[in-house]
Amino acid sequence: MNKPLRRVAIFCGLLVLALLIRANYVQFVQADSLKNNVHNRRVAINQYANPRGDIIVDGKAVTGHTATNGSDFKYKATFKNGSMWAPVTGYASQAFGTSMLEGVEDKVLTGDDDRLFFNRTIDILSGKKKQGGDVVTTLNAAAQKAAFDGLGSKKGAVAAIDPRTGAILALASTPSYDPSTFAGNSTTDSKNWNQLKDDKNEPMLNRALRQTYPPGSAFKVVTAAAALENGLYSSIDEKTNSPVPYILPNTTTELKNEGNIPCENATLRVALRYSCNTVFGKIGADLGRDKMVAEAKKFGFNDELFVPVRAAKSNFSTTMDKPQTALSSIGQFETAATPLQMAMIASAVANNGVLMEPYLVQKLQAANNSVIEQHTDKTYSQPLSAANAQKLQSMMETVVTSGTGTNAQIPGVTVGGKTGTAQHGVNNDKNPYAWFISYAKTDSGSPVAVAVVVEDGSANRGDISGGGLAAPIAKKVMEAVLNK
Repeated sequence: MNKPLRRVAIFCGLLVLALLIRANYVQFVQADSLKNNVHNRRVAINQYANPRGDIIVDGKAVTGHTATNGSDFKYKATFKNGSMWAPVTGYASQAFGTSMLEGVEDKVLTGDDDRLFFNRTIDILSGKKKQGGDVVTTLNAAAQKAAFDGLGSKKGAVAAIDPRTGAILALASTPSYDPSTFAGNSTTDSKNWNQLKDDKNEPMLNRALRQTYPPGSAFKVVTAAAALENGLYSSIDEKTNSPVPYILPNTTTELKNEGNIPCENATLRVALRYSCNTVFGKIGADLGRDKMVAEAKKFGFNDELFVPVRAAKSNFSTTMDKPQTALSSIGQFETAATPLQMAMIASAVANNGVLMEPYLVQKLQAANNSVIEQHTDKTYSQPLSAANAQKLQSMMETVVTSGTGTNAQIPGVTVGGKTGTAQHGVNNDKNPYAWFISYAKTDSGSPVAVAVVVEDGSANRGDISGGGLAAPIAKKVMEAVLNK
């Protein structure tokens, strides 16, 4: 072979080699990124080529599907009582993607999860179409309805947990939205989506998991736990060293109580019953930042949670000074919590000091009901000993029997709770948030702990209180669980 032909052959060989390298790179290295690229329409077409699996509550599907016409997306998702379940299901839209459980468990619902490979193979061999799997939740339909109806037209959220297992029983958020209104890919779906996105009341915000609020006096349960765990006070009925007025450390600023209440040197029981700022502010300052941070962290603060949907991180400052520690210990300064986080606090107390890891999905299953993943209960932490938890239960039960939480009383049932009215805004100029955290206790343990927050901007400022607005909602949710 002469030199020119040899050069051409070598050049052509290099081109073929480069083509092979590129083809293998695309096929094996870039495969996943190309497959999941938002501009790859085939992914979306495949996602809606078959009916999605369902999200199950109490054995019944709260989602479904319907065929679409005039589109290369063959099926679209439907939602039963979509507004009530939206904080749990999220949406599955041909145009706008997925969220919440519809997003986190998308591969199971579409049937593309690797754990469904065997089922897909059997379907192919038997001539069946690919089938999506189902997501079986821990939710209690009656509790969810009680929470959603209780919030009504008010803006707010409810989270309820089974303290014994960590199973989430209810997640309600208002105002809400119906995912069915933009599940398709039409101009109407786009219009509905844009209206929701532009709504100043943020109906698509999951307030139960993704919104943090100043918890106000409801946080005093954590401060009481810190006092008991660190031996600051051994008895809940001994006098505390709590002067009135109480001056914040290193300042001339007086920490005030709400009204003329018996807070001077009050016992822990009395202080929680009347919600004494002076007592719990001083406890926080006496314990110091590090001990308060450590206790708050045990309850879940400063940690991002996945249930498996992501929950926002609740905040307890790790850089505050002594007066700021006092304010943080009564739920002020930079302290902020999700309703789920506050339900975890009540849950840990109710479960004799053991905080179980919260979870929303009981199991994942194939279309033939074979289980591909089953949840196993896990301990998250132990914020306080069993003995101290029982002392705190006694304090919270006093709040309900004769304190600020009497609206949560349930005849024949032991209920513990703590109210909170959280100030916010510049110089506290906005209507406060009304909180109530609680649990119900039976002979077989505590089957439910609840947190309710109401941000009712239309109410008269003087009418807003955790006991007045939030406690009756918590009562209805607890009754729903107990009656079942």
